[in-house]
Amino acid sequence: MKEIRFDDKVAVITGAGGGLGRAYALLLASRGAKVIVNDLGGTFDGSGSDATPAQQVVNEIKAAGGKAVANYDSVAEWESAQNIIKTAIDSFGKIDVLINNAGILRDKSLLKMEIDDYRKIMSVHLDGTFFCTKAAFAYMKEQTYGRIVSTASAAGLYGNFGQVNYGAAKMGIAGMMNSVAQEGARYNIKANTIVPTAGTRLTFTVMPEDVIGKVKPGYVAPIVAWLCSEQCHETAKMYSAGGGYFSRAAVVEGPGVVFDASKDITVEMIVEHLDQINSIEEGQEFASAMEQAGAVISKMNMS
Repeated sequence: MKEIRFDDKVAVITGAGGGLGRAYALLLASRGAKVIVNDLGGTFDGSGSDATPAQQVVNEIKAAGGKAVANYDSVAEWESAQNIIKTAIDSFGKIDVLINNAGILRDKSLLKMEIDDYRKIMSVHLDGTFFCTKAAFAYMKEQTYGRIVSTASAAGLYGNFGQVNYGAAKMGIAGMMNSVAQEGARYNIKANTIVPTAGTRLTFTVMPEDVIGKVKPGYVAPIVAWLCSEQCHETAKMYSAGGGYFSRAAVVEGPGVVFDASKDITVEMIVEHLDQINSIEEGQEFASAMEQAGAVISKMNMS
């Protein structure tokens, strides 16, 4: 097939000073994209700042003949997030691609988690994704083109001990992208979610050392690049990737049970039919909340 290229496309990648973001930046730049390499350069828990990581990636891209500009703003505040997107406009005149990748970790069990640990994770992951997406969306709408890829996590989809804050933010991002996809549909703006498994500074503390080398960030980059491409027409999808594995993840709803709502529905009736209620055999995906509500109403009318 024809090589997927990003010539004349401008991409903003947050948290691109290392790990997954760096892998995305290098791949897109190697295929012609002009890249804004954003990274605050803080520690893995969100403290401090350092311009070095972002600038090093920019230097790598330029040394290979590509075009890139560094940005050191935080995604976690509306004003600075706007400046990230403005860097693309000021440097290259537009923004075609946004990859929301910036992230930190503050893992603690629920009872040991400080309120600040929760709020900081939400501000970087969930708020940061919202701020950058909102800022980029206006330009994408005007040019009737855009590709947005945001980062969820298995901790969000399936839960993980010690990551109540992180899991909440990451599942929120998946829901956010599904709604952004609906708002962007008429403007040719596609919004999707990646669920990566990769050895990065955020996962060094939770992944066995012998696994790290098998799940390099570069293994996730190809599907993210495809989701960012003009050839990609998928939207409101979640894709899992890592170590050469690629799969679509989805929220499904089972066929369920419908009781006669004109009569009393008791707790005991729920218990008696729990196997049917729990079953997701022949489960169904819904394209929107309205579609799901319509399906529920339809089942009520059929009962």
